[in-house]
Amino acid sequence: MCFSVICKSGDVTECHNGVRFFVSKKGTKHPAFVIRYKDVVYAYLNRCAHKGLELDWDPGQFFDRQGRYLICATHDARYEPDSGLCIAGPCIGASLTVLSVAEKNGLISLKNSEDDVHLVS
Repeated sequence: MCFSVICKSGDVTECHNGVRFFVSKKGTKHPAFVIRYKDVVYAYLNRCAHKGLELDWDPGQFFDRQGRYLICATHDARYEPDSGLCIAGPCIGASLTVLSVAEKNGLISLKNSEDDVHLVS
């Protein structure tokens, strides 16, 4: 499996700012983001399960004020940071699209996959 570096580990702080990036999935470019929660990194497509709009209320701002949930700035949907499951708002039970990432040697990388998910600029 091939890895593509998204950012340095220090760029993603616990329950705070995430890092935005783009992936190509089946030939289409999509915004994505990586966050840190309970000292583990998670990545998702930056697309609310309700209407497909980007989540962040300011670039890289995905967490609610308490740092407990990811929140859609448009419709107030709340997602669990470690699973992407919507637990409040208009799309309860739906989930964000998970991207596979790894953290090693001070870097966070996307695991490029067989289903054509790749980091793009």
